[in-house]
Amino acid sequence: MDKREPWRYEKLTWPEINDAVKKKLPVVVPIGSIEQHGPHLPLDVDMLEVTGIAHAAARLIPNNVLVLPTQVNGYTGHVMDFPGTINIHYEHLIHFMVDIGKSLAYHGFKKIIFINGHGSNAPNMDLASRRVNLETDAQSIAINWWSMLTVDPSFMKGWRESVFPGGCAHACELETSVYLYLNEENVKKEEIRNGYLTFHEDKSDFQWVDLFSAGPGCAVSWTSSYSDSGVLGEAELATKEKGKRAVDEAAKQFARLITEFGNRPKPPRGEHHATPPTFPMPWGQEFSRPTGKGDVHGEFVRTGGKKQRKVAKK
Repeated sequence: MDKREPWRYEKLTWPEINDAVKKKLPVVVPIGSIEQHGPHLPLDVDMLEVTGIAHAAARLIPNNVLVLPTQVNGYTGHVMDFPGTINIHYEHLIHFMVDIGKSLAYHGFKKIIFINGHGSNAPNMDLASRRVNLETDAQSIAINWWSMLTVDPSFMKGWRESVFPGGCAHACELETSVYLYLNEENVKKEEIRNGYLTFHEDKSDFQWVDLFSAGPGCAVSWTSSYSDSGVLGEAELATKEKGKRAVDEAAKQFARLITEFGNRPKPPRGEHHATPPTFPMPWGQEFSRPTGKGDVHGEFVRTGGKKQRKVAKK
């Protein structure tokens, strides 16, 4: 094992894995994609950037986390009109990530974090994480790396210059800045151009999209149906300095999340059937059982926190 990077899961031996389980280390599972990112960025943006964030966070807490190798491919079916994109069927992707989560849980790791680098992986990662929670005795969460930039509301206010919505969407101000910081030599700077989503011309209250949010009635379809270049956002505003600031902030907040989640106790689960079920729960969820009968969460849940607030005022 490289003593400078003790968080590298793949560099451990099996006895060292046993030690990590005893320490109750949380495990991070990065996932990216191989897909087009316009004429100026390589196909590996989502893989490289989520890896960079995960590793930067691990360096802040090197003895308190493990990070798996990044899972390279993701769900990109809507981008197949652009050459080079590799798509994994969403069912395969979900099964694959659930299998990783179950493998980790079987070995004894009970805190598993999927960190995502590609927007359209998100609903699949959410479902995979939920299944790990329901089908094992581990706890799992799934996040997008860029969501770490919203933890401190002041960060994006001081960082972002692009229009909202749409200025940060894909191969944009954010992704281009981060790539410039992590791997500048592979950015074709002479090809950097802004790109806009055609449906934003309608200025609809419902049909709009941004990396950080989306309209309540936004149809997500073929990328080529609203972009010719594959660039969705104001890439010309990108700088290497912005990329460093974004990576540092995302890593700082992600390290905080890893630490909090790792220390978070598993909540009790109550059984509320008056007549006990007569066969195991189906859908692969038979492994986990309720921890108690009836109400198990105490006064905070029953009173909406009022009892605790009254005690605090005294």
